[in-house]
Amino acid sequence: MIKRFVKYYKPNAAMFAFDMFCSLIVAVCNLFLPIVSRSIIDDYIPDKNVKMIFIWLGVLVAIYTVKMFAAYLVQYYGHMVGVRMQYQMRNEVFEHMQKLPFSYFDDHKTGTIMSRIINDLMDVSELAHHGPENLFISGILLIGSFVMMARVNVILTLIIFASMPVLIAFAMWKRIKMARAFAEMREQIGEVNATLENSISGIRVSKAFDNSGYELEHFRENNGKFVEARRKSYKAMAEFSSGSDYIIDLLNVIAIVSSGYCAIRGYITPGEFALFMLFANVFISPIKSLVAFIEQLQSGMTGFERFTQILDTQPEEDAEDAEELTDVAGDVVFDNVSFDYGNGQTVLHNVSLHIPAGKTVAFVGPSGGGKTTVCNLIPRFYEIKEGSISVDGKDIRKLTRSSLRSSIGIVSQDVFLFTGTVYENILYGRPDATREEVIEAAKRANIDEFVTSLPDGYDTFVGERGVKLSGGQKQRISIARVFLKDPPLLILDEATSALDNATEMQIQEALSKLASGRTTLIVAHRLTTIRNADEIIVMDDEGIKERGTHKELLSKNGIYAGLYNSQFRLD
Repeated sequence: MIKRFVKYYKPNAAMFAFDMFCSLIVAVCNLFLPIVSRSIIDDYIPDKNVKMIFIWLGVLVAIYTVKMFAAYLVQYYGHMVGVRMQYQMRNEVFEHMQKLPFSYFDDHKTGTIMSRIINDLMDVSELAHHGPENLFISGILLIGSFVMMARVNVILTLIIFASMPVLIAFAMWKRIKMARAFAEMREQIGEVNATLENSISGIRVSKAFDNSGYELEHFRENNGKFVEARRKSYKAMAEFSSGSDYIIDLLNVIAIVSSGYCAIRGYITPGEFALFMLFANVFISPIKSLVAFIEQLQSGMTGFERFTQILDTQPEEDAEDAEELTDVAGDVVFDNVSFDYGNGQTVLHNVSLHIPAGKTVAFVGPSGGGKTTVCNLIPRFYEIKEGSISVDGKDIRKLTRSSLRSSIGIVSQDVFLFTGTVYENILYGRPDATREEVIEAAKRANIDEFVTSLPDGYDTFVGERGVKLSGGQKQRISIARVFLKDPPLLILDEATSALDNATEMQIQEALSKLASGRTTLIVAHRLTTIRNADEIIVMDDEGIKERGTHKELLSKNGIYAGLYNSQFRLD
């Protein structure tokens, strides 16, 4: 784990080295005062040498001025090293997340993922900055103080340093408890973030059902667990910190008593006594820094471990000999495909079907029959367990995901608009498109007239997830996005099921234009929208039950006819 952590220093090696050099200057400057103090007490005061006292005054002022500038550079560049490392880590984890399969996001809450990327990496950044500095400065001070104290009295020095193993043993003992407490705290922070993100996203539903009390109770429960996790972590920190301070205070007592005794007995001079006590404080100061570093190490490494858990998640990978899908006609074949979502319940079982290029095929049937799953398998959002799927005669597992997905346009029932403008959301279909192309796509999706009527036109802010727009308006923006992408293969997954009849007719007109000349798969709830499909496939949890044109299926008087007639009566 340490090796993985250290690699993030390499791109910032020059800045880090400069930071350590400035840290060295700070550490060395801290060693001057005790040495000068001994000379003043033992030599200059008895000799009444005022001149040397003022000379050393000037020297010390100069030394501490240098120390001030060095400390400034340590604080600035040290923090910048931490921030840059945090920047690298966030970029790396975000890039990795783009390659993770849908199943990862099915199993992990958004708030928890955000907590790992934001909160955890803040602590990692602090460790990256303060950790090496504290270790380096503390090491210099410990070695320097040991040498100078030993020059005064070796036995006294060994007495002081003999307490080090006690402090180290205590720190190691408490470290394990702290590690567990910090890990639990991190988990609860993630849960609170997840609950908060979920509640804010669903605030309109909460208000509609007047469930603010339920939401508050749910949040308080998770917030209470967070407080308890914090309590345990602070308790572990308090035990560690108070115990360490107690051992350090005893060191001070041992230092002053033993050195005072030696001074009374004449083993050391008053100046050497002052020198020894000052260096004893210099020695104790880095010990305190090391104690604080252990706390920081636990927090930072716990966050880093949670960060690496995301990086260690197996990403989507193309086959070594994967080829690009080019000149796509859109001929799709399912050959004995079986699939489940990992819960042991088979969604598709030995499904075989052929969707000829340029044809429109609709999938209907009860929920849970695998209609949407069929649509999710073609872009390889999930990997099939058995059988094969091919596009233009090429197994999709032997194609690059990028070329495959760039050839597919998807319009779903649950439209997601990014926080931004209308223009930016349409442009998402093809980021290198011109503004004229975006406007043309909007016209083809029958949304241009509405957009131009807005105060800021295409630069109108749509709100988070398009909250300022109606369902039909959002749907037409998503259609414009696909028009701009201009894919040869189109998937319409319940694209109009959440709309009223009038809006549905407008959207259906845009979808018909969009589907023209493309291989189109339609998952439909309202059967009146698919009567002109080249083929209709009826699916349930046992697989494909019926297939044919609208007229053929009605004449069979089977499942499809029953569904259609029941909808017709309801309409």
